[in-house]
Amino acid sequence: MGYYSEIYQRSLEEPEVFWAEAAEALDWHRRWGKVLDQDARPSARWFSGGELNTCHNALDRHVEAGHGERAALIYDSPVTGTQRHYSYRALRDEVAQLAGAIRAAGVGPGDRVVIYLPMIPEAAMAMLACARIGAIHSVVFGGFAARELATRIDDCQPTLLLTASCGIEPNRIIDYKPLVDEALALAEHKPRSCLIKQRPEQPAALAPGRDHGVAIGDWDEAVAAASPVDCVPVAATDPLYILYTSGTTGRPKGVVRDNGGHAVALHWSMANIYDVQAGDVFWAASDVGWVVGHSYIVYGPLLAGCTTVIYEGKPVGTPDPGAFWRVISEHGVKVMFTAPTAIRAIKKEDPAGEHCARYDLSRLQALFLAGERCDPDTLSWAQQLLERPVIDHWWQTETGWAIAANPLGIEPLPVKSGSPSRPMVGYDVRVLDDQGDERPTGAMGDICIKLPLPPACLPTLWNNDARFVEAYLTRHPGYYLSGDAGYKDADGYLWIMSRTDDVINVAGHRLSTGQIEEVLASHPDVAECAVIGVHDSLKGQLPLGLVVLKAGVERGVAELNAELIQRVRDQIGPVAAFKQVAVVSRLPKTRSGKILRGTMVKIADGQSWTMPATIDDPAILDEIAASLRALGYAC
Repeated sequence: MGYYSEIYQRSLEEPEVFWAEAAEALDWHRRWGKVLDQDARPSARWFSGGELNTCHNALDRHVEAGHGERAALIYDSPVTGTQRHYSYRALRDEVAQLAGAIRAAGVGPGDRVVIYLPMIPEAAMAMLACARIGAIHSVVFGGFAARELATRIDDCQPTLLLTASCGIEPNRIIDYKPLVDEALALAEHKPRSCLIKQRPEQPAALAPGRDHGVAIGDWDEAVAAASPVDCVPVAATDPLYILYTSGTTGRPKGVVRDNGGHAVALHWSMANIYDVQAGDVFWAASDVGWVVGHSYIVYGPLLAGCTTVIYEGKPVGTPDPGAFWRVISEHGVKVMFTAPTAIRAIKKEDPAGEHCARYDLSRLQALFLAGERCDPDTLSWAQQLLERPVIDHWWQTETGWAIAANPLGIEPLPVKSGSPSRPMVGYDVRVLDDQGDERPTGAMGDICIKLPLPPACLPTLWNNDARFVEAYLTRHPGYYLSGDAGYKDADGYLWIMSRTDDVINVAGHRLSTGQIEEVLASHPDVAECAVIGVHDSLKGQLPLGLVVLKAGVERGVAELNAELIQRVRDQIGPVAAFKQVAVVSRLPKTRSGKILRGTMVKIADGQSWTMPATIDDPAILDEIAASLRALGYAC
């Protein structure tokens, strides 16, 4: 581990030299005055005084270097039976034309544009087109509830809204226009105009004029009437986008991403973490509504000159559990990135991996997982199935790229199942106790990052410096609070056990729900699981397990429960006081795949709760409530 350790240590000791060298790989309109401005407030800024354009570096730079015919983007949509391929030249031309239409709608540098689109090429084009003219985009997951769309419109106050007539799920079509109409009616701020991309599966009725004071126009007509525009240089410290964190209520937290540090860090990550180079096919099976989609569907791969895949489908059901393996085989994917929940869904439907055996995966070199903690059983299953590295790594919406990972492009580290490996360059990760003192090796505490944060991490929240400082910088002065709990081992590997609020206190013993989940997930009949801490008048809290069984498992619930309870007792000990399990058909999750543990706790404890805006299927909470009632909880 010596080679990576040297690079990592240098990034902490000489951050300005390290990141200045990384920045040389990009085109700059004007070089920076300061690589790192530690005097900036509310947090340090990278490449102050520099000017560049992110779209130029993602598209035009490659065309000008003679790579215009290289594949840039593959659109694969099993829900519509459509595939399209775009070269770098074709994508640049489409983006330049769309940028002209956005500018014609009155959008200029610094103006905001809300993008509310399904997983179609136009979603990536819209992001890049905004970047091209210096506008700030804010992507809202397509099909998001109208009220949540309205709160984001009010917070960032966009000049323009870009949307589509519908989104397409495996068994239904989601009509976007009524959702947009309701959001515009609810929002106090009204965008000047809205462009709608008509999809043949369900076109929207567009009457001439305005809806709720907003001019509504046809996307294709507006683009056809526009003239292409060139890239506009912007300050490296100017915002590229605003991305709202999932699950927020009231005024949402808008994570701000800058142009300069973001481009430098993401470009560095592609070769050094993921081991992909220009011309390689990289697929992040996510959505542009989430940070993974921003960083590794759109910006990261294109900055690196790779071919990226936009997939409009699911891991199962479009049409079967072999969907991911088909995409990898057909398009020659070298590295794939998805969430553990997607792999668990495939494992649940096809535990023996029969669908995988149908496809040629010889060009796949690695699978990366992130978005939630990956249990060792899921990691092991994927490793055995694919017979190639499966790499868990850890990062957040706020950071924009990996805090901890396995740097395959520098030095592949030994995989420790359950750990996202070691901190990446620029991240000085510490584990602190409640008093702010560093915890010893193996002891759990708050996982924090010593300031300054590396490039691409959020410098603040949109129009809310005070909330940024309060949420992230106050609990441990001089550190960024990740909100995750865990520990470091003797080799410097990080172990992310749970969110800080998922550490439960059982009769004075601090226990990680993630540790108990590991034990449950290792049972051969369990496809996935969640553990929550529920109120107990005697012990304060008790762990409760909710498990989903693998397809085809049929056995007595009492017998299974006894096995799971004994497993926890054997592997963690009686201190866990684990005695209750509920078998459910599914777990409630956000659309990004995160399990809604906090909501389930409130249901179990009989507290008031609201339907999470990001929930994938609200109906599943009724089943959860019924299961909890059967166990005697208040609900």
